[in-house]
Amino acid sequence: MSIPVLDFSVCSLNESKDVSGDQMRKLSEEMKTAFMEVGFVFLKNTGITQEEVDRVMDISKKFFLQPDELKQPFSRKSFAHSLNHGWVSMETERLDPRRPGDLKEAFNIASLRPDMKWPSADAVSGFQEIQTSFFWRCKELSLRVLKVMAHSLGLDPEVFLSTHRLMGTDENGTTLRSLYYPLVNSQQAKEGQLRCGEHSDYGSITLLFQSSEGLQVRRRSGEFICAPRIPGAVLINIADLMQRWTGDQFVSVRHRVLLPPAGDSSTRQSLAFFVHPDDEALITCCDGSNRYPPITAGAYLIERFNESYGQS
Repeated sequence: MSIPVLDFSVCSLNESKDVSGDQMRKLSEEMKTAFMEVGFVFLKNTGITQEEVDRVMDISKKFFLQPDELKQPFSRKSFAHSLNHGWVSMETERLDPRRPGDLKEAFNIASLRPDMKWPSADAVSGFQEIQTSFFWRCKELSLRVLKVMAHSLGLDPEVFLSTHRLMGTDENGTTLRSLYYPLVNSQQAKEGQLRCGEHSDYGSITLLFQSSEGLQVRRRSGEFICAPRIPGAVLINIADLMQRWTGDQFVSVRHRVLLPPAGDSSTRQSLAFFVHPDDEALITCCDGSNRYPPITAGAYLIERFNESYGQS
C-alpha cells in the first residue's frame, strides 16, 4: 500500500468556475477509492503554495524558539471562550495514553474572535495575520474537499457543507495546529516515548503540511509505512467522526511520528488543519445504517480531548 497522489487542479482555490460532470466524476471516484482503501491521499495543485506554508512555519518556529515564560501567557485552557486555543508545552499531550507525553510543542488556533489575545512581541511580528490568513485558506480548501467527498458517496454536498459553516468560531472545533518537534537525544528520552504517539484524528478530515518526513501510517495488516513529503502537496486523511458518519465506508487510520534515528539532530515541523463539524451538528450514518448511535460533534470532541489531556 502506498498513499495515492491526486491532481486537485479542477477544484483548486485558483478555480472559480464549476467543475464539469466528467471531471468531478473522475476526481471523486479516485478520492473515494483512496479513502476507502488507505484513508490518506496527497492532493497536488490545490492552490495553496509551498511559499504560503513556509511563511506559516517560519513565524511558528520563531514563537516556539522563545523562552517558555514568553509562551506561557498563551497556554491552552487560558482562553475562556475557546479551551483548545493556545500553546501546548512539551510532553503535555499524550496521544497514545500507553506512552509518556509526546516530545512536541504546539500552538492551536481554534477561535478567530476579535477579542482573542495573540503573540505580538517583535520576535513574532505578523503572527496573527499570517496564521489567520492560512486558517481561512485551509477552510476554503477543506470545503472543496468535502464537496468532492459528498459527490463520491452520491450525497447532496450540503450534507457536509451545511454542517461545517461555523469554522473559526467558538461553535466549531476546527483547529489550525502548528507543531514543532525539537531535536531529541534518544538516549535521554523516556522508555516508549515518541515525538507523537500512535493515534487517529477526531473530526471530519485533516489537512497536513510537513517540513520533512517522519510521519508513519498504519496499514490494515498492522505494519507502518513512512509517508513521504511531497513539496507543494497537501496530505489529507479521514478522521474518526467521518468514518462514523459514512458507516465505515471511509477509514480513519492510526498514525504516529517516531523519534529520529540516533545521531539525527534535526528538528521537524508540521501544520495540521483539523476539520470538525459544527458543535451542534448531529452525526448519524449517512448510508442509512444504524452502525453507530447519533452523537453531536461537540460532545464527541470533548470526549476525545479528555482522553488526550486527562493524564498528566
